[in-house]
Amino acid sequence: MTESQGTTAAQTVKCADQTAPAAAPRPGAGQRAGRLLAAVPPPGLILCGMALRQLGAAVAQPLFPVAGPFGVTTLRLVFSALVLLLAWRTSLRVGRRALPAVFACGTVLAGMNFAFYQALDRIPMGVTVAIELLGPLALAVAGSRRWSDAGWALLAAAGVALLTEVDGGLSWVGVAFALTAAGCWVGYILLGAKLSSRTNDGSGLALAMVWGALLALPVGFADAGATLLNPQVLVTGLGLALLSSVVPYSLEFRALRQIPPRVFGVLMSLEPAIAALIGLVVLSQRLGPSQWVALGCVVAASLGVVTRNR
Repeated sequence: MTESQGTTAAQTVKCADQTAPAAAPRPGAGQRAGRLLAAVPPPGLILCGMALRQLGAAVAQPLFPVAGPFGVTTLRLVFSALVLLLAWRTSLRVGRRALPAVFACGTVLAGMNFAFYQALDRIPMGVTVAIELLGPLALAVAGSRRWSDAGWALLAAAGVALLTEVDGGLSWVGVAFALTAAGCWVGYILLGAKLSSRTNDGSGLALAMVWGALLALPVGFADAGATLLNPQVLVTGLGLALLSSVVPYSLEFRALRQIPPRVFGVLMSLEPAIAALIGLVVLSQRLGPSQWVALGCVVAASLGVVTRNR
């Protein structure tokens, strides 16, 4: 082909491109996912987020003999931080006024995750989550002057007392770790509100997660060593982060745009029951009749407090 023929062919193709109707752009994966999520009602998003978070907790437990609870916690925090940084496209720069809140919130996040997984290593999932729920429940009751809220608190305490009556006894070390996670959850609620007021969008949470991951790394490597670099362990850790943190937070964040916080709190009160069901199905963690009644007490107490305090 000569140069003139090539030029003529190129001009013909160009004219054809100009006269042909433009093809409709295909929706990307993100657009399709957005449309799918838009079709799901907000309560469905929240319930799905809770189920995924507890499924992630169930997936984490078989990894304990390999990497240990500290190692598993480190993997979750590190991968969660990386994914959140990519998702929010945030930089590591932050104003001086927000730094104390970032460090404090990240420290509490690391402590909450460490305590939660240590509890999971010793006591059933449903029991762990029910005890952890006492943190936000106590925070709600502390700001109330209603006698009925004191009654709900007593009902929750009775439920936890029943939860400890499992066959063969319950690890009190595990209970102590679950209570520590509950206390850290209170700190996360209070510090998270301060952090969100000093940073934009989800960048504050992403930066706090980065700090929590940095705190966890030395502990995780001291406990698990080179096991954390095993490719299979790394892949499991990534899946754990997506199931336990990134996807649930994203679903709940989307749902909170469409429903009041009170409705969100009511639905979150169901998490201990969801955890117990997933523990039963995935891990064969069976609870006795009294423990199911106890879970009902904790869920009812949480529902009562949330619906009364609007």
